[in-house]
Amino acid sequence: MYASSYPSAPAVRALRGNLYQQVGVESRLAGATPHHLVAMLFDGFVDNVNQARGAIRAGRVDLKGMAIGRAVRIVEEGLRAGLNMRAGGTLARDLNDLYGYLTLRLTQANLRNDEAALEECYQLIQPLREAWMSIAETPQP
Repeated sequence: MYASSYPSAPAVRALRGNLYQQVGVESRLAGATPHHLVAMLFDGFVDNVNQARGAIRAGRVDLKGMAIGRAVRIVEEGLRAGLNMRAGGTLARDLNDLYGYLTLRLTQANLRNDEAALEECYQLIQPLREAWMSIAETPQP
């Protein structure tokens, strides 16, 4: 007679999984160096682009939109916002332009269900990601 206000078992499992994932991310953030934080942004970008690809293939428009939205936020609020345009010179300007282009292509991929645009974004970020990962943080004396 009365509708249950309790979430369904699958909803509880999904919520639990999201909470565990959030705690894991927060734990990694708490002890992360600035170098590691940028590495996490690159990893998150790649993960979300891959999730968006899978969602397009599965016909899951809702998941595709969420994954692309997270990828855009990573680019705009993480990578692009972290640029020092005054001190960074040509490199910062070039990265700023690249990040703007990535945001445009991600938006187009979302609007058009365009896996090729997602692949292009992946191919553009991967060399930066690899270069960043190759930079070893050296302990300061």
